[in-house]
Amino acid sequence: MPDTHYPSPQTIHRTVLSNGITVLVYENFASQSVVIEGLVRAGALAERRELAGLANLTAVSLMRGTEKRPFAQIYEDLEAVGADLGFSGSDHTTGFAASSLVEDVDLLLDLLAQSLCRPTFPEQPVEQVRGQLMTGLAMRANDTRRMANLKFYEALYAGHPYGRATSGYLETIPQISREDLANFHARYYGPRGMILTIVGAIKAEAALAKITAVFGDWQNREQQRLPDIPAAVRPTKIIRIDHNIPDKSQADIILGLPGPRRSAPDYLDASLMNTILGVFGMMGRIGKKVREEQGLAYYAYSHLQGGLGPGPWAASAGVAPDKVEQAIAGIREEIVRIQTDLVAPEELADSQAFRTGSLPVSLATNSGLAGTITNMELYDLGLDYLQRFPNMVRAITPERIQAAAQNYLSAEQLVIAVAGAMDGIGSEA
Repeated sequence: MPDTHYPSPQTIHRTVLSNGITVLVYENFASQSVVIEGLVRAGALAERRELAGLANLTAVSLMRGTEKRPFAQIYEDLEAVGADLGFSGSDHTTGFAASSLVEDVDLLLDLLAQSLCRPTFPEQPVEQVRGQLMTGLAMRANDTRRMANLKFYEALYAGHPYGRATSGYLETIPQISREDLANFHARYYGPRGMILTIVGAIKAEAALAKITAVFGDWQNREQQRLPDIPAAVRPTKIIRIDHNIPDKSQADIILGLPGPRRSAPDYLDASLMNTILGVFGMMGRIGKKVREEQGLAYYAYSHLQGGLGPGPWAASAGVAPDKVEQAIAGIREEIVRIQTDLVAPEELADSQAFRTGSLPVSLATNSGLAGTITNMELYDLGLDYLQRFPNMVRAITPERIQAAAQNYLSAEQLVIAVAGAMDGIGSEA
């Protein structure tokens, strides 16, 4: 039977405004606060390689000044009421998240609308943001975990938009002008396809009226759609990238290959397969093998991204430099095992219970509720998804786990990226 305790079509109030904004309201009077989360369809897919980082720099510059408020006043207004508001860029979207007491929701919505619709990108505050991003990129170059991740994506998605770092590069961020930010905003920010979710101690009718008042007249007749995301080419062999960072006592490993889109019919099978392989308990089978039994890793786990495009399945580990090859071998052995041997019913049941039991925890806060409801809309899962989820998970069989592993994993067709100071590993130019 479906679970009736979760947000549902009866309790999520969904409205599409005339300008194309989808508004989702969920009433929760457990505390006198509200959370607003959502997205606009402006992302790094629209960037050129020489301006990598443009979408993210635009996103994090939105609050640096608007037509109504200068930079200092925006933050003073937020601090005065203890509210939060932030933006972040990704491949497909620019996301926003905000929270406040319910009595300050009008201020929060006004700040959100001004930042999204009427930013001014003033030169000095934008230069401060640019400097912060450059500092972060310089730190990335000396971080084994971040560099392994960067090299993994660049190799796995060579020639694909996912192969560019959304945060940009030291050579691209300085090339992005204020005009580039304004032009990107003018082309891609708009109400069409926007999702706005509000959860908290406010009646749905009141929330909708307030949102309509600040966003209902937003128009951008020049708003462009992002390019379609292409399929990702699966490697036909093992591709190994070793990136040397001198004087490091830890090496970080990331290995994987393109995974399913969230819309794939067998996505949930693949997701539960990944739970068994690298999540459940102390980081799943990979954690048990590489970290506990072999004692090789500081951490070892796997994840499945599953978004609007073919995000990766990837396993990660942090090890001493002389344990890299053993850790890679151990992870590959677990890939082969889950492809070859059916998962025992008891192990499957434990992982199913973990997934269904984790759901209430993820919905325990307004932020968790808002994020989940936004994703249900973004991925077109249906407002009854949470009711269906437990039974869908329980219906997955060992055979379906094995089929997903055989479909999406490989021990012989992998990109492997290693970053750290290792004997026998040469530096990259």
